[in-house]
Amino acid sequence: MSQAAERDWSYYLFVLPALLLSACVILVPALLTLILAFTDWDGVSRPVWLGLDNFRDLLSDITFWRAIFNNVKWTVIFLTIPMAIALVVASLLLTRRRSQRVYQIIFLLPYVLSPIANASIWSNMIFDQRSGVLGYLNKRLLPMQDPLGHVSTALYTVASVDIWHFWGYLAVVFFAAMRQVPTDQLEAAYLEGAGGWQIFRHVTLPNILPTIALMFVMVTIFSFLTFDYVYLMTGGGPAHSTELLSTLAYGFAFRSFEVGKAAAIGLFMSLFGLIAAVAYVWMSRESVRR
Repeated sequence: MSQAAERDWSYYLFVLPALLLSACVILVPALLTLILAFTDWDGVSRPVWLGLDNFRDLLSDITFWRAIFNNVKWTVIFLTIPMAIALVVASLLLTRRRSQRVYQIIFLLPYVLSPIANASIWSNMIFDQRSGVLGYLNKRLLPMQDPLGHVSTALYTVASVDIWHFWGYLAVVFFAAMRQVPTDQLEAAYLEGAGGWQIFRHVTLPNILPTIALMFVMVTIFSFLTFDYVYLMTGGGPAHSTELLSTLAYGFAFRSFEVGKAAAIGLFMSLFGLIAAVAYVWMSRESVRR
C-alpha cells in the first residue's frame, strides 16, 4: 500500500469515532422517527403500519393547525424583538471600553441559568396571583388579570420570559461580530463626517450581515423546537393558546401514548428547520456570487 493511500486511511480512522457517534445519536433516531411516523405505536406493544393515516389525522386536527399558527407567531416575535434589542445593546457595548466584559457576563446570566429555575422564578415570584409581584399589585394597587391564565395574553407572556432569557446571548454574538468590523472603514466614515446611525447603517450592518443571517436561521430553528418554557409555565394551555408543535408532540407521546402521531409532528418540525437551513445556504451562495 502506498504512502498516500495509508494517509487517506488514517484520515478515515480519525473521523470514524465522530461518524459513529453521529450515527448513533442523530441518524438512527431520525430513521426510527421517520418509520414510526407511519405506524400506530403506544411505546410498548408491536407497531402497526398505518401508512399516511397519522398525517391525515393531524391535517384535519384543529389543535395541530393552532400549534403551527402559534409556532409561526413565536418565530415572528423572536425574529424581531430580541434581534432588535440585541443589535441596539451590542452597538452600545462598543462605546463601553472598560466595562464590556462585565456587561457581557450580566447579559449572559439569564441564558446560562436553568430554564426550570427561570420558569419557576417568573411563574411563582412574579406572575403568581397569590404570592407573586402581580398578586401584590393586584391586592394593593390596581386589579390585574393573570397573564398566564388568559387565552389572549398567555403566549406573549411566556414569549416575554423566553426573550428575557435569550436576548443577552444574541447581544454577545452581535457584539463579537461588530468588533471584527475593519477599523479602516470606521475611520474613513468618521473622517467623512458620518454620524453614529450612518456608520451603523452603511459600515457596521453590511459587515455583520452574515452573522445576522445565521442568527435568523438559528432563531427560526430554535423557535420550532421551543418546549421548555411553554411546558414549564403553561403546559400548552389555557385552551391550547400556548400549544406549540413540541408540546403537542409531547402530549401525543406521553399522555395519549400515540407515538406515531408524535413522530409525525416531529417530521413537520424537521421540515420547518430544513426550510430555514436551505434558505440560509441559498443566501450564503448569493452573497458569495455578489
